[in-house]
Formats: sequence, C-alpha cells, structure tokens
Amino acid sequence: MLKIKEAIIVEGRYDKIKLKNLVDTTIIETNGFRVFSDKEKQMLIRKIAQTRGILVFTDSDSAGFVIRNFLRGTVDKSKIKHCYIPQINGKEKRKAHGSKEGFLGVEGVSDDVIIKAIRKSGATIIGEDEQEDREEVTKADLYRLGLTGRENSEKLRKALLKHLDMPSYLTANAMLSAINCLYSLDELKNIVNELEI
Repeated sequence: MLKIKEAIIVEGRYDKIKLKNLVDTTIIETNGFRVFSDKEKQMLIRKIAQTRGILVFTDSDSAGFVIRNFLRGTVDKSKIKHCYIPQINGKEKRKAHGSKEGFLGVEGVSDDVIIKAIRKSGATIIGEDEQEDREEVTKADLYRLGLTGRENSEKLRKALLKHLDMPSYLTANAMLSAINCLYSLDELKNIVNELEI
C-alpha cells in the first residue's frame, strides 16, 4: 500500500473504494458534477490543497476532464497534481452497460495501472526517496518539437496522445499538463523523434 502525502480527489464512491485498498491517504469524492454547485465541498478541497496538496484522479473520459479542469480553476495550481489513467476500452463489472465513450474508469482498471499512474503523477510517496526535480516542459518546447503552431501539429499531437495512451481530445494545454506529470523534456523529445507520421 502506498502512503501518499496529497489527498486524492475522485469522481465517485466506487473509485474511492478501489483506491482505499491501494493507497493510505484521504480520498474525497466530487460526486460527479455536483462539485460544481457544492460550495462547501469546493472550500474543503481548497483547504486540504493548501495544507497537503491534492492529486486529481478522475476517469479518462470527457466528464472526467470537465471535473479535472474545474478543479484546476478552483485550486492554487502549485497545490494540485494530476494522475491520468490510459483510455482502456471496456466496462466495469458492476455495470450493465459501458460508459458513453466505452472506456474503463478508475474503478475498472487494474491495481497495477493505478499504482503506475500514481507513481508517474509526481505524488509524494511517504517513505520512498524524494523524486528528483526535473525540468518542466514548456509551451515553447511543444512548439520546437512541432506539437503546436505548425502545419502538421495537430496530426503529430494526436499521434503522440495515441502513443502515450492519453485521451485523444486533450487540448495542447491539457496535454502539456499531463506530459509534465509523466515525462521529462528529454523523454518527450525521444518519444516525438520515434513517432512515425
């Protein structure tokens, strides 16, 4: 079980149940879109973020990204980290039908996928060596790598997102945030250089 400094924000109770078996930290549910109108929940999340930081762990579907973006605008950006799971086709065992987009949510992916995502997110894992600081990828880096502002940028971005198992609809800014959670600039350069378009 991983002991994490940051509190984890999830969409619903089944996500919380899944993570309770894997991590030792506070886990808060947004109750889906209800967080948009729940001022008390927003205040609680901001307060926790100020004291220990938060790790946003929503599903990799459009609803999950709407919630993630809302929280990004609610909490001091220095106090928030993002954890991404890959888009994996399937449906949760408890559900009669899959999600609208056909991807597994946090509750449906394997424990290994969750642990790997948490480790890649930059979460502070208590009892393990502190993660070394790495140089952040900037918008200028994305431009230099041809991922923005060029003729084939959109095509290259989509190929990169597919290669990294990230949602295909990420904007350049959301992609930058996810990349900074997962990869160094050197790693990104190597990946982009290997892409075949």
